[in-house]
Amino acid sequence: MSDASGADAGSRTVERALAAVLSMDGGDGIDTGASLLAADPAADAGLRRRGEQFIRLAWERGWQPADVVRLVRRDLGVPHLRLVAELITAEARRYERLAPRWAAQLAELAAEPGPRSGAAGTDRFSAATTVLELYVLLIRLPAVEPVGPVPGTPVHLPPADGEPRMLSRIRALLAKAEATGYPQEAEALTAKAQELMARHSIDEALLADRTHRGDVPGACRIGVDAPYETAKAILLDAVASANRCRAVWNSAYGFSTVVGFEPDLEAVELLHTSLLVQGTAAMTRAEAGQRAAGRKRTKTFRQSFLMAYAHRVGERLATATEQATEQATGQDGAGGGLLPVLAARDMAVTDRTDRMFPETVATRVRGATDAEGWHHGISAADAARVPGGPAAGDRRGRIRPAG
Repeated sequence: MSDASGADAGSRTVERALAAVLSMDGGDGIDTGASLLAADPAADAGLRRRGEQFIRLAWERGWQPADVVRLVRRDLGVPHLRLVAELITAEARRYERLAPRWAAQLAELAAEPGPRSGAAGTDRFSAATTVLELYVLLIRLPAVEPVGPVPGTPVHLPPADGEPRMLSRIRALLAKAEATGYPQEAEALTAKAQELMARHSIDEALLADRTHRGDVPGACRIGVDAPYETAKAILLDAVASANRCRAVWNSAYGFSTVVGFEPDLEAVELLHTSLLVQGTAAMTRAEAGQRAAGRKRTKTFRQSFLMAYAHRVGERLATATEQATEQATGQDGAGGGLLPVLAARDMAVTDRTDRMFPETVATRVRGATDAEGWHHGISAADAARVPGGPAAGDRRGRIRPAG
């Protein structure tokens, strides 16, 4: 058999295998398709090409590399994760220029440890099963709201001299706050980081207005992983709101879409990650104390802890933003035009969010049922290294679940 006829036969085998998978319920279709592929080595190249096509289809439906990897990690296994990383990397080589968030996600994917071969050391049937299970997930991905240009479309790349110095300072301060074992030092570090974030946002808004730069709101996605994803989504919503952004949670696929101007999106990503690290560490310490006292209600304690933490942190962040805005308004040359500029940007963010999610509504979540967990969560939020705010009250957090 010639190479061409062998390739044609292999392609037919791939199509038969995929048809079997999609037409039969349960594992029977996977088993049938895997048997066909295992018996025909000529199908391997075509199967690989189909995988790269499915990755491209995911991009066209609004998904990004981190979204797909997160979903594969949640719903499948390590072999599938290795395989999707290979496919994403191979498909991305087709493009000379990528948007900054795409490039960052691919860099993170390349930095993940472990062997890069998804099928090494397995028999052909097992390897084919892994491939088909992954392809089923990719084929069935629905269209989601796009948050950036699809690879291959023209993108405006920032200057190549790295991120703004202010952002680097904020990142360094938050890293020190997470690492230190002294609460007072961590409080001072994160308070300074929050102050810089608010000031940076105001400066960027005024600069864009003075130079008629034509900035428009963008969007990014941030993973909201189980367990206790409701409390984590509330925390992200609080951080987004305090930084003049809007967050919309898609619970089915484990992420929130955050809409805002680019400097504010960067602040949300940094601060949310840091506060989640701080809150999780504080929860672990508080839970250890509860276990030492003989308590066993770990799940309800953690849920209530994180709900209280998110609620209280949201109050404190909102107060910090108000204080930073008042200080900037009182400075010579800033107050006259600042408030209208910020109001215009807020309206632009709200409009972009409403257009992306026309059926989304705000809702209230009642999930704190453990009084001790709530009390410890409030205490942890008070020590979460952000400027102070009013006392905690209602045990409810506001989120925007995707419709």
